[in-house]
Amino acid sequence: MAIVIFLALFMVKAGMTMAMAASFSIELIHRDSPKSPFYNHSATSLDRARASIYRSALQARRIAARVQRKGGVELSDAVSRVVPDTAEYLMELRVGTPPFSFLAVADTGSDLIWANCVPCTNCYSQTAPLFDPRNSSSYRTEHCDSNLCKALSRSACGAGSSCEYHYAYQDGSKIDGVLATEDLTFYSSAGSPLVFSNIAFGCNYQSSGSFSSRTAGLAGLGGGTVSLVSQIVPSLDKSYFSYCLVPKSDTQSSSKVIFGSTGVVAGIKVTTPMTVEHSHFVLRLEEIIVDGAGSVPVPPSAPGLTTGNIIIDSGTTLNYLPAGVLSSLVQEVSRVVSLPKATDPEGVMPLCFTVTGEADKRKLPFITFKFAGEASVRLSPMSIFMDEFSFTGVAACLAVVNSGSGPPLFGNVAQQNLHVGYDLDIPAVSFASADCTKL
Repeated sequence: MAIVIFLALFMVKAGMTMAMAASFSIELIHRDSPKSPFYNHSATSLDRARASIYRSALQARRIAARVQRKGGVELSDAVSRVVPDTAEYLMELRVGTPPFSFLAVADTGSDLIWANCVPCTNCYSQTAPLFDPRNSSSYRTEHCDSNLCKALSRSACGAGSSCEYHYAYQDGSKIDGVLATEDLTFYSSAGSPLVFSNIAFGCNYQSSGSFSSRTAGLAGLGGGTVSLVSQIVPSLDKSYFSYCLVPKSDTQSSSKVIFGSTGVVAGIKVTTPMTVEHSHFVLRLEEIIVDGAGSVPVPPSAPGLTTGNIIIDSGTTLNYLPAGVLSSLVQEVSRVVSLPKATDPEGVMPLCFTVTGEADKRKLPFITFKFAGEASVRLSPMSIFMDEFSFTGVAACLAVVNSGSGPPLFGNVAQQNLHVGYDLDIPAVSFASADCTKL
């Protein structure tokens, strides 16, 4: 599920703490919106599509490396995709007392919340000020024997028995820091504060490598113990969160993520069981059905996964499927589309058609992803094809690529105009068609 997240919280009262919290929503602004620090006014919609496909490929490779690592996930893998301009979503966090605001990568596939802190003896260059824990009355260093410290895959005892971490990334980037607990503050539209106390928070005193200067940290939104989701949602009136992503072509409207009972997917919906592996939310995809053609069965197992066969990831643009499934899907789509075929010059997407207008796009089929539990998610052409440059002009390309040796992924293009809800108690994921501009 890049977006800058600005907060608009509802059903809260001034001074409300975690134990009293009801539910709240967060407005999401896509990284390509004029409100985003990543916005490039000179880029066309096709330029942005190409950039998102490139970011998707980088992210898919890093997810594959993470889930295939034997012996469990390592935090160095979890945050290794924070490289220049690869983030799909950004989040504005307010940490400490008084609150200190900074822009962080919203990472649906990792856990730890961290920021660069004073003194940072060797930090990567960032445009925002560093967080100074000495200015926060709620900052508390974690002991190296604490449960929160043990929840990290790599930690050690530092000075005064503090919980310290040191991680080296595949691209040569590194972070060193101290695990602490801090207050996180959100605000209602009326300005009333909602404070979550004792949230696990990583305070970097060294960071180097290819991190983006436009971000000052990371907000882990995965399913692990120390993620923002895992620490906040259980304290609400319901262990539930959902989001609704507006079409990427709409740069004026905002998406939304909702925590608690007000985010429950309502109306006509489908629900499928969910598990958590390597901090990712995992589903079981059974088959893919092409309108007017046939269905394509999906193998029940996938590389690196044991409880399901596909990761739902709002931070990945494209869908990733095994080679055999992809080949059969391309055949089925080709059977029902009479448009001239085109070639993706980058060689990323395997099936493209030349389109000259909206009439041609209406010739593209709806495609249904059928998950376990009879959860059939019917995707419109807008949610399963992407506009792209081709040698013959503009092409509509099937937004599905080969997952190779990595796990299959259900990406954010397919999740446009879907209200997607995560029930952490059951656990399960629900889908419902929605106009996300009106949610």
